[in-house]
Amino acid sequence: MRKMIQGRLSVFKFENFKKYKDIAHFITTKEGWVSGSKSRFTGDQKEEYAEFRKELAISCETNAKQFVFPRQTHSDHIAVVTSADENTIADTDALISNEPGLFVCVQTADCVPILLYDPQKKVVAAIHAGWKGTVSKIILKTVQKMAGQFGCQPSDIVAGIGPSIHIHAYEVGPEVVEMVQNNFGNSPALLKPSLNSGKAYFDLWEANRTVLAESGIADENIEIMGLCSFEHSGLFYSARRDGADTGRMVSGIRINN
Repeated sequence: MRKMIQGRLSVFKFENFKKYKDIAHFITTKEGWVSGSKSRFTGDQKEEYAEFRKELAISCETNAKQFVFPRQTHSDHIAVVTSADENTIADTDALISNEPGLFVCVQTADCVPILLYDPQKKVVAAIHAGWKGTVSKIILKTVQKMAGQFGCQPSDIVAGIGPSIHIHAYEVGPEVVEMVQNNFGNSPALLKPSLNSGKAYFDLWEANRTVLAESGIADENIEIMGLCSFEHSGLFYSARRDGADTGRMVSGIRINN
């Protein structure tokens, strides 16, 4: 993990992607935006996000039309992106592409952003996983789609888990506890008991690392950034800390032209 200034924006990058010169990636922070204090990248009205996309494009030295975002719904729906003609894709939480020049992106404010890259098949993916996406194993389904559509081998894929809420700040209710227990064989390691009856603290980082491993991705190819969005209030937006109308970080990845 390394922090750097890219244009006006403060961004983070994964160390395990550093050696691959044929991709570009980033994870934004709260720092550097001039269009407002609550950066957003999709919305019902283009005016809600257009200026932030322009700033992002300047930071990445590209055109704002080269970014594709999902309208996230905490689903396990995955889309393969072949062009920038549709730069916002409805009811989707993961994007896959092998099209050079296109950034596939997700936005988060406590949920987990995951970036994937297959250096053999030249395929990238961006995934949004809250607790629903985590327990439905959207990562596994994305890797399976990469394999089915592009012939990717999971053992070749490199993965990064970005900034998101960590276990000490993420108390969940009985419904989530039950779903974690039903979907993860290592659920005792993922759930820390709470003093509040029926509730527990859920480790989203370890849960998603577990799903990456289940998908066939090697441990040495998985990097967890290890920064909590709730704790680092100066760097990151947090819906649990600040409310759902707070800004969003964006995590994006592309194959270079």
